[in-house]
Amino acid sequence: MAANRRFLLVRRPDGTPVPDDFRLETVETPPLAPGQFLLRNHYVSLDPAIRGWMDDAPSYLPPIALGDPVRATTIGRIAETTHPDYPVGAWASGLNGIEDYSVCQAGGFTTLVDETAVPSITNYLSSVGAIGVTAYFALLDLGKPQPGETVLVSGAAGAVGSLVGQIAKAKGCRTIGIAGGAEKCARLTADYGYDVAIDYRGKSREALAEEIRAAAPEGIDIQFENVGGEILDAGLLALKPKGRVILCGLISQYNSEPQPAYNLWQLIVQGATMHGFILTHYIPRMAEAIPELAAWTRDGTIRIDEHIDEGIENALPAFLRLFDGSNRGKMILKIAD
Repeated sequence: MAANRRFLLVRRPDGTPVPDDFRLETVETPPLAPGQFLLRNHYVSLDPAIRGWMDDAPSYLPPIALGDPVRATTIGRIAETTHPDYPVGAWASGLNGIEDYSVCQAGGFTTLVDETAVPSITNYLSSVGAIGVTAYFALLDLGKPQPGETVLVSGAAGAVGSLVGQIAKAKGCRTIGIAGGAEKCARLTADYGYDVAIDYRGKSREALAEEIRAAAPEGIDIQFENVGGEILDAGLLALKPKGRVILCGLISQYNSEPQPAYNLWQLIVQGATMHGFILTHYIPRMAEAIPELAAWTRDGTIRIDEHIDEGIENALPAFLRLFDGSNRGKMILKIAD
């Protein structure tokens, strides 16, 4: 039995999580039952969705139970096994916990991964993982972009947003990205191929709406929303008739009270549609997306930046980067060599 460090949720956060909401404990790994395997987690994906799972509120997954490890997607090597299809030494990924070792079984999110198919094994937590699959299906399946259309993306320098912009460009669209700060906006055009970058900082809802309309005088065909609040509201004022709004995330209100959207009437005025995206609806179809995402990652069609912090003891400060904007790329925590 191996010593297993586990990052536990011990109190429901009230607003932004604080250290007293968590505890790091060390226990022994339990023996395996038939059909199980022990995954030595090397990397953990830190995603905004984790904040929602900490609340005791209805959602697409049950809340993290108090006293359990914080739920997260992990990738690692199999250390022990009683499952013939999951051999020792193979790489596997699944929805586990922030912990050194996870007891896993086949099915659900758990899958073997091919380390030779991507430049870095961490790509299975970024461009070829849930982030990439989210960008792929949310844009292509719900947005149905056509060559020559204009796509507006909020949170455009984030992990999902940066990929959405690049996939839209690959499909022949014009892209406008919204991000916070000059440095992130420079990355939008230089690194991710956005045609226009808009800095939302220091701007009112009305001023932001004016800048979006100036960048897209004929209107927005697809609004890909990762932020919500005033940014969502500003984009709605630039929708074209029959425009499509994809709600992928609302990170501006994960640690605060929901903000009202004043311009939803634009959906009526423009005969537009708004569609929420959740990855769990697409689990049976992930095999459609992963080979193409892997090929795009290998040949450089899409670029993914990964921000990797180290040490399970740094799980909270690394996670909070998602909300203060200090991460530069997909947020990943390395917990083993």
